[in-house]
Amino acid sequence: MKQEFTRIAVKVGSNVLTRRDGTLDVTRMSALVDQIAELHKTGVEVILISSGAVASGRSEIRTIKKLDSVDQRQLFSAVGQAKLINRYYELFRDHAIPVGQVLTTKESFGTRRHYLNQKNCMTVMLENGVIPIVNENDTISVTELMFTDNDELSGLIASMMDTQALIILSNIDGIYNGSPTDPSSSVIREIGHGKDLSNYIQASKSSFGRGGMLTKTNIARKVADEGITVIIANGKRDNILVDLLQHPKETLCTRFTPSKEPVSSVKKWIAHSEGFAKGEIHINEQATEVLASDKAVSILPIGIIKIEGEFEKDDIVRIFNFEGVPVGVGKANCDSAQAREAMGKHGKKAVVHYDYLYIE
Repeated sequence: MKQEFTRIAVKVGSNVLTRRDGTLDVTRMSALVDQIAELHKTGVEVILISSGAVASGRSEIRTIKKLDSVDQRQLFSAVGQAKLINRYYELFRDHAIPVGQVLTTKESFGTRRHYLNQKNCMTVMLENGVIPIVNENDTISVTELMFTDNDELSGLIASMMDTQALIILSNIDGIYNGSPTDPSSSVIREIGHGKDLSNYIQASKSSFGRGGMLTKTNIARKVADEGITVIIANGKRDNILVDLLQHPKETLCTRFTPSKEPVSSVKKWIAHSEGFAKGEIHINEQATEVLASDKAVSILPIGIIKIEGEFEKDDIVRIFNFEGVPVGVGKANCDSAQAREAMGKHGKKAVVHYDYLYIE
């Protein structure tokens, strides 16, 4: 049977890998490894984004004194990540599949050079039959440096590695058209472009993870807009991964329809770089109108009315329309001083070139 996808990113959430008492569910972990191994053997390249380091460390350590949340997170994740990757190593070794650990931080996506270094590392791993196991480096990622959760990280990885699908495994079957606890609610099977989900999504966080269904939906939307199929499914269901790929129509999940418009590698990076923006470029009404059209347009000095903050050439900047509403992000073609100097003038080079501009 021909596979629909040949390269996928699989994100396994804390609620899938964690028991009710907060410790690691090794039985579930083993079942997921068996499924990934089965897909791997049919020629599917899999990148695994796995939570579970904190849960893994929690059962190992009895703290001597009460720790604040950051100290606790750093301690448990430092001990737990070693245990987690070792467990994965042993489980995959039973299938004769080598794995490699990729620990990353939000800052590692902030510059194009770091981004490409990470991409190259994982590309080499896949080319050599190694499954990359990715997690945030919680020992050094604290507060503003942290990803929202591993959903955000998985979106970046799926986009960076040009996967055809991102599968987000949670502890519910998908996005419901009401509360998941309401018996009359059902899973929305397919979500097309522009569908308003605000009435359905609950903003509550998951019990062991940092994110919730709202985060998952926002990430899913952005990734699907880049041409990648996004699936939200229940990681606690037996054989879920194999079923999603081999019996997609019969398997319960929520699937976000991917855009048919291809997005360049650079624009994918820029699309996910909003959190690294160093400054703001505000444009006038005419420039706002042109930007909203289907034309390939750059941000020219003549259309700029205000520049906020300081930025260097090649830094990421946010673009705001004439009403002060954010409309996109881009890579600056000059520094903020040069942009201010050219602001409002004709015949000057683009401050953000179209090739490095992502309109939301």
